[in-house]
Amino acid sequence: MKISAIKQQARGALQGNWGLCVLLSFLTFLIFTIVPNVISLLFGGGWEVSEVSEGSAEVAWQASIANIIVSLLLIPLSVAVYWFYLSIARLEGARLSQVFAIYADWKKSLKLIGTSIVVSIFVFLWTLLFIIPGIIKQFSYSQTFFLLKDHPEYSILEAITESKVRMKGYKWKYFLLHLSFIGWGILSVITFGIGFLWLIPYITTSTATFYNELIKTQESQ
Repeated sequence: MKISAIKQQARGALQGNWGLCVLLSFLTFLIFTIVPNVISLLFGGGWEVSEVSEGSAEVAWQASIANIIVSLLLIPLSVAVYWFYLSIARLEGARLSQVFAIYADWKKSLKLIGTSIVVSIFVFLWTLLFIIPGIIKQFSYSQTFFLLKDHPEYSILEAITESKVRMKGYKWKYFLLHLSFIGWGILSVITFGIGFLWLIPYITTSTATFYNELIKTQESQ
């Protein structure tokens, strides 16, 4: 599980799929940017900036609640994007339709939302102790959604626990894998964010490849 080998495998898997992946990055950027802003406008009184009034607090509260609901509803889409890149890493012929088809299974969508909430609560509680334990636990839970893809029969806590077990001894390598992209991240910022359309697929495919290699390594032991 050398980092250089993982990234090389990811690049190989992306060959012939860059156009599709860049398109997905662009579409998800639009969705995650435009939808929350539209909701804020609809529940915040439109484009006009109103003066402080008795109803302004109620409007702000409604906008906040609406944004929370939208954020929760977008969680399944975020996970489906990760599963898309898992298919890319496995050379399974990923399709954009599989990303948006996640909402066709409302039980699965609710489970993913619940999983995300539970993971966030766990990370938050560990962060209360100190920032570092919170970060470490976030690495421990990092394989939860990939595991749910391969094992839909897992409960939320089973997937989280399995991720913790799988990541024992591999959290540092996972951290270094993501740290290795910092140079590309700087270049993407210099290009006014355009570079992220290519960087996000590269990082996510590498993360999926890490998961694949992690499973192979542990099953062969």
